[in-house]
Amino acid sequence: MTDIISAITTLPPRYPSAREQPTVDTWQEAPHSRWAFAHVHEFVPTTPIAAHSEPRHPIVSLDALIVTDLQARLDAAFTDAFVVVRDGSVVAEYYRAGFGRHDQHLLMSVSKSICGIAVAALIDEGLIDASMPVVEYLPELIGSAYQSATIQHVLDMTVAVAYDEDYTNPDSEVQQQDRVAGWRSMREGDPADTYAFLRTLRSTGAPGERFQYCSADTDVLAWLIEAVTGRRYADIVAERVWQRLGCTHDASITVDRAGFTFANGGISCTARDLARIGELMLAGGMLNGERIVSSAWVAHTLAGGDPRLARGSAITKTHANASYRNQWWSTGNDRCNVYAVGIYGQYVWLDPQTNTVIVKLSSCPEPVTVAWNDTHAALFRDVCEALER
Repeated sequence: MTDIISAITTLPPRYPSAREQPTVDTWQEAPHSRWAFAHVHEFVPTTPIAAHSEPRHPIVSLDALIVTDLQARLDAAFTDAFVVVRDGSVVAEYYRAGFGRHDQHLLMSVSKSICGIAVAALIDEGLIDASMPVVEYLPELIGSAYQSATIQHVLDMTVAVAYDEDYTNPDSEVQQQDRVAGWRSMREGDPADTYAFLRTLRSTGAPGERFQYCSADTDVLAWLIEAVTGRRYADIVAERVWQRLGCTHDASITVDRAGFTFANGGISCTARDLARIGELMLAGGMLNGERIVSSAWVAHTLAGGDPRLARGSAITKTHANASYRNQWWSTGNDRCNVYAVGIYGQYVWLDPQTNTVIVKLSSCPEPVTVAWNDTHAALFRDVCEALER
């Protein structure tokens, strides 16, 4: 951890010099990520997710949280923004130098959990039946890994896809999907866009038998949303989620060459607006007097999936009873914590015992490690236990 703390001073929150400037192939890597995650629109085309007008609120200090060395721990964990909301009120927040409350930050795979909520809203409207085969709505995927999968299989990531989620392997499917999405330079032979990429994926077995974290699943859900509504994914998230939540800033999402929105990881937004996603879940699907998703769907999600399907996954080294349902993670721990997470340290952490939402936006130097998972789980637990004193 000493090495991590000393490395903080080398990560520039300011605009990089010419020598330090990231490229489309390096912007996700430290040290470039500290600046780039707050300026995604300068590397990848984006489209807005419209919100309402913005009220002004003062910054709430960390003083309300009696946690030993809290600010030092936040700094050591490469925190860009940290917001704690309890019973609907912000009780503490922190922003690193060079990043503020009004700034957007890339969410990475926290974007997946927002997609899950958008799907839930359309299930409630009767436009989607989660028990139906994917190809009933998307015949374009006949012959792909999704041919035998139901929408619920996709929501729970139990499809069985030949897809390598190794973020550091240039030959992995997840890096190919980055290239197709415009997040890296294209290679010869890459599919032209995300629609074409999803059609290339092949099955490795029967769906429903095991959990497999696969970012492509979420983009299938975004395509599904477009198919049943006849609208752009970003517009549906804006209308069915962002505006109903009363978010005060526009969010944005990256788009590929065909205009396909990168649902699995491309949303950027402010920390306080992101906290509303967590509040919605803890409030059973209703916020500000408006029903956004059904209480039954929220209860189904917070209950978690079958931990047996995730046995052997890396996350079980931190959360032994971890599971995945409806694009949300369940720890299966004694506090019943459920969370959304993205690589490099993006979190929406739900603590039902204290009715608390914790948002952490970060630029950790590695995409994901057991050590970072452990660090964040301990931090969030300490914060929630402090609120009980």
